[in-house]
Amino acid sequence: MSPTELQRIADYMMPALPASPSDLGFLFGTRHGVPEFCEAAARLWRQGMFRRLLVSGGRTRGLPDSEADTIAAELLRRDVPAAALILETAATNTGENVRFGRARVAEVMDLGDIRSVLVIGKICSTRRYLMTLQRHWPGLSMSVCPVNYFGVPAERWHEHDVFRSRVLGEFDKIPRYLEQGYLHEIGDVPAIPAAP
Repeated sequence: MSPTELQRIADYMMPALPASPSDLGFLFGTRHGVPEFCEAAARLWRQGMFRRLLVSGGRTRGLPDSEADTIAAELLRRDVPAAALILETAATNTGENVRFGRARVAEVMDLGDIRSVLVIGKICSTRRYLMTLQRHWPGLSMSVCPVNYFGVPAERWHEHDVFRSRVLGEFDKIPRYLEQGYLHEIGDVPAIPAAP
């Protein structure tokens, strides 16, 4: 792929929507890079970027604890108060993260008070998180704290085997997920570039 093609894919898959103060933080569950995710979330909490943090993620990989419980334990060790956390422990995919997470938030907050969300998630999945929110929780103003746990700068994603594989894997999924109705495109952004 040419440098221009690589840049178009990067711009689409990892859009720059810098973190801004929001009504809710939303940390998408993971088993990868948990310390990096928790450090980012704790830093944002200390900066006052949100008062409540939804952590969504169920039991995966046959492990007894949910992703949300594992992440919450680490956040507590980093002095994020339990009262700030809203845990959703059943989701096993991104659509469920949003649908189940929204329902869980509705149990403890008025959804009408939530107009903005700060997404915390894997840098390679940034676009899919935003498009899933657009599909299942439309109307939110969204900003992002993309967590890069690959050990190379984002602009060098294509030089790192795992990082490149994850970005291109996500890039391959999005057209299919759009066709199946799992995602909605987000506004004011370039259309999906042609497949490599």
